[in-house]
Amino acid sequence: MPWPRETVMEDLLRGVLDEVRSGALGVDAALERLESARAVNLGFAHVDLDRKQRCGFPEVIFCQGKSSEAVADVVRQLVAAKQDVLATRVDETQARLLEREFPQAQQDRLARTFWLPLTPTVARGRVFVITAGTTDLPVAQEAAVTARALGAEVRVIADVGVAGLHRLLRYYPEFKDADVIIVAAGMDGALPSVVGGLVACPVIAVPTSVGYGAAFAGVAPLLTMLNSCSASVVVVNIDAGFKAGYAAALIVRKIHGDPDA
Repeated sequence: MPWPRETVMEDLLRGVLDEVRSGALGVDAALERLESARAVNLGFAHVDLDRKQRCGFPEVIFCQGKSSEAVADVVRQLVAAKQDVLATRVDETQARLLEREFPQAQQDRLARTFWLPLTPTVARGRVFVITAGTTDLPVAQEAAVTARALGAEVRVIADVGVAGLHRLLRYYPEFKDADVIIVAAGMDGALPSVVGGLVACPVIAVPTSVGYGAAFAGVAPLLTMLNSCSASVVVVNIDAGFKAGYAAALIVRKIHGDPDA
Protein backbone atom coordinates (compact mmCIF):
# COMPACT_ATOMS: atom_id res chain seq x y z
CA MET A 1 0.00 0.00 0.00
CA PRO A 2 1.49 3.40 -0.95
CA TRP A 3 2.13 5.88 1.84
CA PRO A 4 0.38 9.25 2.07
CA ARG A 5 2.27 12.19 0.60
CA GLU A 6 1.96 14.37 3.71
CA THR A 7 5.36 15.74 4.75
CA VAL A 8 5.15 14.19 8.20
CA MET A 9 4.83 10.69 6.72
CA GLU A 10 7.58 11.29 4.16
CA ASP A 11 9.93 12.50 6.89
CA LEU A 12 9.15 9.49 9.04
CA LEU A 13 9.71 7.02 6.19
CA ARG A 14 12.98 8.66 5.12
CA GLY A 15 14.23 8.70 8.70
CA VAL A 16 13.45 5.03 9.23
CA LEU A 17 15.11 4.04 5.93
CA ASP A 18 18.20 6.06 6.81
CA GLU A 19 18.46 4.28 10.17
CA VAL A 20 18.06 0.88 8.50
CA ARG A 21 20.74 1.75 5.93
CA SER A 22 23.17 2.88 8.64
CA GLY A 23 22.53 -0.24 10.68
CA ALA A 24 21.13 1.69 13.63
CA LEU A 25 17.71 0.05 13.21
CA GLY A 26 16.83 -3.52 12.36
CA VAL A 27 14.20 -4.48 9.80
CA ASP A 28 11.73 -5.83 12.37
CA ALA A 29 12.08 -2.69 14.51
CA ALA A 30 11.61 -0.52 11.43
CA LEU A 31 8.41 -2.35 10.50
CA GLU A 32 7.11 -1.96 14.05
CA ARG A 33 7.82 1.78 14.04
CA LEU A 34 6.10 2.27 10.68
CA GLU A 35 3.10 0.21 11.74
CA SER A 36 2.72 2.24 14.95
CA ALA A 37 2.72 5.42 12.88
CA ARG A 38 -0.30 4.18 10.94
CA ALA A 39 -2.43 3.59 14.05
CA VAL A 40 -1.56 5.37 17.29
CA ASN A 41 -2.52 3.41 20.41
CA LEU A 42 -3.87 5.77 23.09
CA GLY A 43 -4.93 2.94 25.37
CA PHE A 44 -8.62 3.75 25.03
CA ALA A 45 -8.48 4.10 21.24
CA HIS A 46 -6.40 3.26 18.18
CA VAL A 47 -6.29 6.39 16.03
CA ASP A 48 -6.25 5.35 12.37
CA LEU A 49 -3.75 7.64 10.62
CA ASP A 50 -3.86 5.63 7.39
CA ARG A 51 -7.55 6.07 6.62
CA LYS A 52 -7.06 9.11 4.38
CA GLN A 53 -4.81 7.03 2.13
CA ARG A 54 -7.30 4.15 2.01
CA CYS A 55 -10.59 6.01 1.93
CA GLY A 56 -9.80 9.57 0.82
CA PHE A 57 -10.61 11.26 4.15
CA PRO A 58 -9.12 10.96 7.65
CA GLU A 59 -10.79 9.17 10.53
CA VAL A 60 -13.86 11.02 11.84
CA ILE A 61 -14.40 11.19 15.61
CA PHE A 62 -17.80 10.06 16.90
CA CYS A 63 -17.90 11.88 20.23
CA GLN A 64 -21.01 10.45 21.83
CA GLY A 65 -20.13 8.55 25.00
CA LYS A 66 -16.51 9.73 25.07
CA SER A 67 -14.99 11.98 27.70
CA SER A 68 -13.99 15.48 26.65
CA GLU A 69 -10.31 14.73 27.25
CA ALA A 70 -10.53 11.53 25.20
CA VAL A 71 -11.95 13.47 22.27
CA ALA A 72 -9.25 16.12 22.62
CA ASP A 73 -6.54 13.42 22.70
CA VAL A 74 -7.73 12.01 19.36
CA VAL A 75 -7.88 15.50 17.86
CA ARG A 76 -4.30 16.12 18.97
CA GLN A 77 -3.11 12.96 17.23
CA LEU A 78 -4.80 13.84 13.95
CA VAL A 79 -3.46 17.40 14.10
CA ALA A 80 0.05 16.10 14.81
CA ALA A 81 -0.28 13.93 11.70
CA LYS A 82 -1.35 17.04 9.74
CA GLN A 83 -4.74 15.56 8.93
CA ASP A 84 -8.06 17.39 8.76
CA VAL A 85 -10.25 16.76 11.81
CA LEU A 86 -14.02 16.28 11.77
CA ALA A 87 -15.90 15.30 14.93
CA THR A 88 -19.63 14.62 15.18
CA ARG A 89 -22.17 14.49 18.03
CA VAL A 90 -20.08 16.91 20.09
CA ASP A 91 -21.83 17.74 23.37
CA GLU A 92 -21.60 21.07 25.19
CA THR A 93 -18.87 19.99 27.60
CA GLN A 94 -16.73 18.59 24.82
CA ALA A 95 -17.33 21.69 22.72
CA ARG A 96 -16.08 24.01 25.45
CA LEU A 97 -12.83 22.07 25.91
CA LEU A 98 -12.23 21.85 22.16
CA GLU A 99 -12.90 25.56 21.76
CA ARG A 100 -10.30 26.41 24.40
CA GLU A 101 -7.66 24.13 22.92
CA PHE A 102 -8.43 24.61 19.21
CA PRO A 103 -9.93 28.10 18.86
CA GLN A 104 -9.23 28.13 15.12
CA ALA A 105 -11.67 25.26 14.51
CA GLN A 106 -15.23 25.70 13.25
CA GLN A 107 -17.97 24.48 15.58
CA ASP A 108 -21.61 24.19 14.56
CA ARG A 109 -23.71 23.73 17.67
CA LEU A 110 -26.88 22.99 15.70
CA ALA A 111 -25.12 20.18 13.85
CA ARG A 112 -23.05 19.29 16.94
CA THR A 113 -19.89 19.18 14.84
CA PHE A 114 -16.25 20.24 15.20
CA TRP A 115 -14.31 20.92 11.99
CA LEU A 116 -10.61 21.74 11.87
CA PRO A 117 -9.33 21.86 8.28
CA LEU A 118 -5.56 21.71 7.94
CA THR A 119 -5.38 21.36 4.15
CA PRO A 120 -6.97 23.87 1.74
CA THR A 121 -9.65 22.51 -0.59
CA VAL A 122 -11.80 23.90 -3.39
CA ALA A 123 -15.48 22.95 -3.06
CA ARG A 124 -16.82 21.00 -6.03
CA GLY A 125 -20.13 19.66 -7.25
CA ARG A 126 -23.67 20.46 -6.18
CA VAL A 127 -25.11 18.83 -3.07
CA PHE A 128 -28.50 19.95 -1.81
CA VAL A 129 -29.73 19.14 1.69
CA ILE A 130 -33.49 19.48 1.94
CA THR A 131 -35.55 19.17 5.13
CA ALA A 132 -39.23 18.48 5.54
CA GLY A 133 -39.45 20.59 8.69
CA THR A 134 -37.43 22.94 10.86
CA THR A 135 -37.04 20.24 13.53
CA ASP A 136 -35.11 18.13 11.01
CA LEU A 137 -32.39 20.77 10.80
CA PRO A 138 -29.92 19.34 13.35
CA VAL A 139 -29.63 16.11 11.35
CA ALA A 140 -29.62 17.97 8.04
CA GLN A 141 -26.93 20.37 9.23
CA GLU A 142 -24.76 17.45 10.31
CA ALA A 143 -25.04 16.13 6.76
CA ALA A 144 -24.21 19.54 5.30
CA VAL A 145 -21.13 20.07 7.49
CA THR A 146 -19.87 16.57 6.68
CA ALA A 147 -20.29 16.98 2.93
CA ARG A 148 -18.53 20.37 3.04
CA ALA A 149 -15.68 18.91 5.08
CA LEU A 150 -15.17 16.31 2.36
CA GLY A 151 -14.96 19.01 -0.31
CA ALA A 152 -18.50 19.31 -1.67
CA GLU A 153 -20.40 22.51 -2.42
CA VAL A 154 -23.56 22.37 -0.28
CA ARG A 155 -26.84 24.28 -0.18
CA VAL A 156 -29.47 23.74 2.55
CA ILE A 157 -33.18 24.24 1.88
CA ALA A 158 -35.25 23.94 5.06
CA ASP A 159 -38.91 23.39 5.92
CA VAL A 160 -40.37 22.44 2.52
CA GLY A 161 -42.28 19.27 3.46
CA VAL A 162 -45.32 17.74 1.82
CA ALA A 163 -47.75 19.62 4.06
CA GLY A 164 -47.11 22.57 1.74
CA LEU A 165 -45.71 21.14 -1.46
CA HIS A 166 -45.64 24.52 -3.21
CA ARG A 167 -42.71 25.46 -0.95
CA LEU A 168 -40.56 22.68 -2.43
CA LEU A 169 -41.52 23.42 -6.02
CA ARG A 170 -40.40 27.01 -5.59
CA TYR A 171 -36.81 25.72 -5.35
CA TYR A 172 -37.07 23.15 -8.14
CA PRO A 173 -35.10 25.23 -10.68
CA GLU A 174 -32.20 25.32 -8.20
CA PHE A 175 -31.98 21.65 -7.17
CA LYS A 176 -33.05 19.93 -10.41
CA ASP A 177 -29.44 19.80 -11.67
CA ALA A 178 -27.87 18.64 -8.38
CA ASP A 179 -25.29 15.86 -8.32
CA VAL A 180 -26.92 14.35 -5.25
CA ILE A 181 -29.71 15.43 -2.87
CA ILE A 182 -30.03 14.58 0.81
CA VAL A 183 -33.57 14.71 2.20
CA ALA A 184 -34.13 14.68 5.98
CA ALA A 185 -37.68 14.02 7.15
CA GLY A 186 -39.50 12.68 10.18
CA MET A 187 -43.19 12.01 10.83
CA ASP A 188 -44.54 10.34 7.64
CA GLY A 189 -41.18 10.55 5.83
CA ALA A 190 -42.84 11.20 2.47
CA LEU A 191 -40.60 14.00 1.14
CA PRO A 192 -37.75 11.88 -0.33
CA SER A 193 -40.18 10.07 -2.65
CA VAL A 194 -41.49 13.41 -3.93
CA VAL A 195 -37.99 14.73 -4.54
CA GLY A 196 -36.96 11.46 -6.17
CA GLY A 197 -39.79 11.81 -8.65
CA LEU A 198 -38.53 15.23 -9.76
CA VAL A 199 -34.80 14.75 -10.36
CA ALA A 200 -32.29 12.59 -12.24
CA CYS A 201 -29.73 12.17 -9.46
CA PRO A 202 -29.34 9.98 -6.36
CA VAL A 203 -31.55 10.98 -3.43
CA ILE A 204 -30.24 9.99 0.01
CA ALA A 205 -33.12 9.80 2.46
CA VAL A 206 -32.47 10.39 6.16
CA PRO A 207 -35.31 9.44 8.52
CA THR A 208 -35.29 11.62 11.62
CA SER A 209 -36.62 10.83 15.07
CA VAL A 210 -39.17 13.66 14.78
CA GLY A 211 -42.87 13.10 15.27
CA TYR A 212 -45.56 11.97 17.68
CA GLY A 213 -45.81 8.53 19.25
CA ALA A 214 -46.74 6.51 16.17
CA ALA A 215 -43.61 7.80 14.43
CA PHE A 216 -41.76 5.45 16.82
CA ALA A 217 -38.69 7.72 17.08
CA GLY A 218 -37.98 7.54 13.37
CA VAL A 219 -39.05 3.97 12.58
CA ALA A 220 -42.18 5.11 10.72
CA PRO A 221 -40.33 7.45 8.30
CA LEU A 222 -37.59 4.83 7.92
CA LEU A 223 -40.12 2.25 6.71
CA THR A 224 -41.75 4.80 4.40
CA MET A 225 -38.41 5.65 2.84
CA LEU A 226 -37.40 1.99 2.46
CA ASN A 227 -40.67 1.44 0.59
CA SER A 228 -40.27 4.49 -1.65
CA CYS A 229 -41.63 4.02 -5.16
CA SER A 230 -39.03 6.48 -6.50
CA ALA A 231 -36.20 4.31 -7.84
CA SER A 232 -33.51 6.91 -7.11
CA VAL A 233 -34.08 6.95 -3.34
CA VAL A 234 -31.62 5.18 -1.03
CA VAL A 235 -31.84 5.28 2.77
CA VAL A 236 -29.43 5.66 5.68
CA ASN A 237 -30.10 5.02 9.36
CA ILE A 238 -32.32 7.12 11.62
CA ASP A 239 -30.76 10.53 12.34
CA ALA A 240 -27.63 9.51 10.39
CA GLY A 241 -26.84 12.90 8.89
CA PHE A 242 -23.12 12.12 8.95
CA LYS A 243 -23.56 8.98 6.85
CA ALA A 244 -25.68 10.85 4.31
CA GLY A 245 -23.21 13.72 4.01
CA TYR A 246 -20.25 11.36 3.68
CA ALA A 247 -21.93 9.29 0.95
CA ALA A 248 -23.01 12.42 -0.93
CA ALA A 249 -19.46 13.79 -0.91
CA LEU A 250 -18.10 10.48 -2.22
CA ILE A 251 -20.54 10.67 -5.13
CA VAL A 252 -19.38 14.21 -5.88
CA ARG A 253 -15.74 13.06 -5.83
CA LYS A 254 -16.49 10.35 -8.36
CA ILE A 255 -18.17 12.89 -10.65
CA HIS A 256 -15.82 15.86 -10.30
CA GLY A 257 -12.61 14.36 -8.96
CA ASP A 258 -10.83 14.59 -5.61
CA PRO A 259 -10.54 18.25 -4.51
CA ASP A 260 -7.23 17.39 -2.82
CA ALA A 261 -5.71 15.92 -5.97
